[in-house]
Order: sequence, then C-alpha cells, then structure tokens
Amino acid sequence: MPFGYLLAITLVAWCTFFAVAAPRGTPALAAMSFRFGLALNELPFLGLYWTLGATLLAAAQDDLSSAGGQVVLAVAAATTAGLVLSVRRSLRARPVLEAALGDGLGVDWRRDLGPDTAARLRRRPPLGRILFGPVLVRGGDVEHLPDIPYGDAGPRNLLDVYRRGDITEGAPVLVYFHGGGFRSGRKDREALPLLYRLAGQGWVCVSANYRLSPQARFPDPLVDAKKVIAWVREHGRTYGTDGSALFVAGSSAGGHMSCMAALTPNDPAYQPGFEQADTSVTAAISLYGYHGPVAADGRRPSSPADHLRPDAPPILLAHGDKDTLVPVEDTRTFARRLADASSGPVVHAELPGAQHSFDLFHSLRFEAVVDAVESFAAWVLATRNSPRTDARDL
Repeated sequence: MPFGYLLAITLVAWCTFFAVAAPRGTPALAAMSFRFGLALNELPFLGLYWTLGATLLAAAQDDLSSAGGQVVLAVAAATTAGLVLSVRRSLRARPVLEAALGDGLGVDWRRDLGPDTAARLRRRPPLGRILFGPVLVRGGDVEHLPDIPYGDAGPRNLLDVYRRGDITEGAPVLVYFHGGGFRSGRKDREALPLLYRLAGQGWVCVSANYRLSPQARFPDPLVDAKKVIAWVREHGRTYGTDGSALFVAGSSAGGHMSCMAALTPNDPAYQPGFEQADTSVTAAISLYGYHGPVAADGRRPSSPADHLRPDAPPILLAHGDKDTLVPVEDTRTFARRLADASSGPVVHAELPGAQHSFDLFHSLRFEAVVDAVESFAAWVLATRNSPRTDARDL
C-alpha cells in the first residue's frame, strides 16, 4: 500500500465529500460540512492540482502497480469527479444570477443602464486569478486606510476605507458589515474581492467592525451600523464620497444588519444620541444572510421580516443552496415576504452548490456574484431618480 499517496488522496477526498454532499442532518454534521467543505467547494481547482500532483508522483515512484495503489487511484478518480461537479456548479452561478436580475429588475434592465455602462458590465471572469491566485485579494490601484474610529467602543468601533487615490468627490459608497453570528468576525475577512473590485471602479468602500456578544446585545450591532452610515454622511466627503448614493452590504450576520438598516431608516429607536442623523440607504445587499430574530428575549422586533415596508429600497439577496449554517429556505421565505410587501425591486438568487462564506476568495462563483452586485448597483444608480416600477408587472 503506497501510504503517502493514500494519505494525500484521503485528505482531498474527505474535503471533497463535504464540499459536494454538504450533509446537514445534525448541527455537528452541518458544522463539519462547512469547515471541511468550504475551501474545495470554492476552490476546486486546488483539489484537482493536489490530486493530479499526488497521482503523478505516485506513478513516478511506481506506486500505482500494486493492488493498494489501484484502490487509491480509484478513490482519486472518484474525487476528481466530485471536484469537476463542484466546478460545474460554480459555473451555473452566473446564469442563475443573470436570471435573478431579470426577475427582480425587469427583463430589459440593461437598457436602463445606457450602452457604455452595459458594455462595461459584460466582462469575462479573471481566469488567471481564479486558477492561480484565488487568495490574492488586494488591488493594485486601491489604497486601504485602516482603523478609523467612528464610535467610542474601541476596536469594535473601527472601520476601514478602500478607495482609489485619484477619487476626490462624487463617488458612490458601499458600507459593508462582516459575518460571525454576532459573536465573532472582523472587518478585513469576508468580501474583500467585492470591496476591491468596487473601489477599483471608483467607489469608496467602508468595512466596519461592530459590537459583539456577549458584551453587546441587540440592538447594539444595529446602532453601530447606523453610526457607520451617519459617519459616512458626516465625514465621507473627506474621502471623496457622494452621501446621496450609499449602499449597505453584509455577509451572514452582516446581511441581517444590512437589511435591518435598509428597513429602519432614521428610526430614533436605533439611533440613541444621533436621532437627527440621516441613516437612510440607497439599496442593500445580503450575502448568505441570516434574516431571523436575534433578540434573546424574543419580544423585540429584531428580524428584518418584522420591519417590512412598501417603500423599502432595492435589495439583493444571494444565498447558497448547500448552505449548512443558514438554510437557504429561510432566505427564500424572507425574499418572498419582502417582495410581497415592497414596491421596490427584490433580486433573489439561490446559488447552485454554494456553501456559507462563499465570498472569501476569487472563485468562479464569487466573481459571478461580484459581477451581479456591480450590475445591480449600476441599475440602482441609473434609475434612482426615476419613478419606481414593479418588475413583476413587466
């Protein structure tokens, strides 16, 4: 038995199983699917490189001629098939997102952009980066200004600014909130490919920490989110922003916060000490968001579904259908209720094969999501001064 080859293939086969099958029958199994499957689900090419390299090395050492070597080779073949399936699922994200934009914005949504903007948004995925540098998220002409205070809660009230150095005024703003179940997380972990992409396109992006449990409890994180929005409106011009075009986005718990901020504009209950600040937003984006209640006492309206309103801004929801931590069914229900209550656009995409935290890398799937977010934002900016039309009537 070629034990070195066996160990190498067993490792990638184990992770590939959780990436492809993503079982979630129990909380422990759901957590295992997330922890072991996430990396290869988003970066299946790394698993293919590993499997091919180990197999070629075993062949060079004549380890494949034995009965044990043939068994391991069969496992390697099955693993390769699973990784290829993961690639195919990733490739399906783009047409799914395109269809979701058509359903939410109207089938002719690109016509609203103008020919120049529409042409700019039709791009090919950066295959070189996806294949050979998926974890390299920094952008060449984007400057990162870290650890700017926006409140008095120390490290939990710091934000980072991403922008091009030549931006002096009029830039739209994206405010981003990290995930972590309101218990953990930091501002420089998820969605960095999105922040650098938009910043490179002339946006100013802000990523913020916020207070976490057990030291904080609802509505403290939402109050912090609104403080960030108020900070952008007060200080953003220093960084070249246009405060009238302000988007909020977030991942997991941050998706909850982005939807809550969008659905509770200027609500004094969530703005203690800055009640007069304008905390309305232009649109919201939730990536694999949790949209349920977070108040421990169960009596306070702490779910975005508790704050549905007919004048909600445009909202984009993207969730993986293999998410084992936050079930896609919950987001599907929230999207349906939001669309029923709001006269504004709701874009809802269920990404084939996607697990939680699909926004960590330059993957095939997340590059498609970033393209969709950029398209959604461009449409909102192009039509924000036009009378609203419900895409479901088109």
